[in-house]
Amino acid sequence: MDRAETGRRGEHAAALYYIRQGCTLLEHNYRIREGEIDLILLDPEGTVIFCEVKTRTNRDAVCRPAASVTLAKRRRIVRTAAWYLQQTGRQEAFARFDVAEVTPLDRGRWMVHIIKRAFDASAR
Repeated sequence: MDRAETGRRGEHAAALYYIRQGCTLLEHNYRIREGEIDLILLDPEGTVIFCEVKTRTNRDAVCRPAASVTLAKRRRIVRTAAWYLQQTGRQEAFARFDVAEVTPLDRGRWMVHIIKRAFDASAR
């Protein structure tokens, strides 16, 4: 499995995790010129979740996957989220920025670790 396919499968695993928690998937790989957001979801309480998915195949890696979400990446996500909220008329909604760390296990199973509120909109 190549890197792109691993990433796609990791995003799918993260989306399924959220859906099982009662969330609705609004967008997958939402892109504008300024950036991309892997998953945009709506939780049962009405909070819009913007999730960056980081999939790693090596569980023994020195650096946790979430550590690769740099300040520059967080800023792009926040700008893209602001655009999304404006374009969809959800400016008044509560928003949350999560990072999903996804690691393949065996037989097609995945370990999904969600870091809720991994960063906030002050990353502009």
